[in-house]
Amino acid sequence: MKERVEKALEGIRPYLQADGGDVELIDVSDDGVVLVNLVGACGGCPMSQMTLRNGVEVAIKEQVPEVVRVDTVGFDGMGSDYDSLR
Repeated sequence: MKERVEKALEGIRPYLQADGGDVELIDVSDDGVVLVNLVGACGGCPMSQMTLRNGVEVAIKEQVPEVVRVDTVGFDGMGSDYDSLR
């Protein structure tokens, strides 16, 4: 499933990069939860949760329907060090 999620992210990545941002795949759990890190302009953007839900999550779920949710490590909209979450 992780490879299919990464392929889905490749499809949306150019749109994020056009605005100075990007998305990194951190993990895909066995129960269908995807963890990503929004970086660059996306990491500090006040619209990052809309981007996550209406862009990243929709793109992933269209290609990988068994995904139930997409979460980001930067819950506060300012990004975070995902190594500390491991």
